[in-house]
Amino acid sequence: MFFSLKEAFRLIGRAKSSFFLSLTSLIISVLLITASLALIQSTNVIQKKIKENVSINLFLKDGLSQDETNKIKNELEKKEYIKSLYYIDKDEAAEIFIKETGEDFRKLLDYNPLPASFTMSMKDKYVEKDSLDDIIASLSAIKGVDEIGMKDEFIYKLISTLNSIKKYIFIATGVILFLSIYIVYSTVKLIINSRFEELETMKLVGAKLTTIKMPVIFNSMIVGMLAGAISTGIFILFVSIFADYISTINFLGTSRYIYLSLLIFVGPFLGFAISIISLKRLSLKI
Repeated sequence: MFFSLKEAFRLIGRAKSSFFLSLTSLIISVLLITASLALIQSTNVIQKKIKENVSINLFLKDGLSQDETNKIKNELEKKEYIKSLYYIDKDEAAEIFIKETGEDFRKLLDYNPLPASFTMSMKDKYVEKDSLDDIIASLSAIKGVDEIGMKDEFIYKLISTLNSIKKYIFIATGVILFLSIYIVYSTVKLIINSRFEELETMKLVGAKLTTIKMPVIFNSMIVGMLAGAISTGIFILFVSIFADYISTINFLGTSRYIYLSLLIFVGPFLGFAISIISLKRLSLKI
């Protein structure tokens, strides 16, 4: 073990350019993978907030009795997709209209033309185009309902855009991971090729395969640990600089510890896994 660690550090000194290339590629990959996951999570948070603010206005026909209105309310309360329900009678509707527009129609009309209504907020998992279309059709079929009001087109486009962003982030993360693995893999192969004569000599003197492989594996893990430490430092610096913006978005929360764990362990894991793959074909055959 001590020999393998000593050889791993010696490899860093002998192949400095390869070491810095591996270190840089791993730092970039660890940061970008973490950033991609953070972007996906923040997109989910934003999308959830948008969905939670979606409301449907269910306007009632004029002339409904109190019993008929209560019957509609009881029916709506049984709907699993409704998060909250608020009834607005004709007088309250008039007050809201006057407050929002500054125009008092009561000076011109001797009756209130505004209908009573129910304002409903939706559970976020039901705020999708197909679900909302079915929900609106179901609500429209309720006896006593005159019209359904909802600014659906804008919401559909916004949710669709956020879903597209998440898809592109996933693709970008996959490409970044592939490129990082390829760079580290190529670097490990370069180290093996640079030690070709030394490895052949070790085979001739009867060295075990693990004795030959372990220095390279430890070397990759050391590079991965350094990449993790540097990435963690950059992450902490970033969070401290943009703390106000992050708290506004509020996507980190308790997840910051998950991100820190990810930053610390992804580098060594990638280094270990890629070195194992790179050394798979290495044998004691001369």
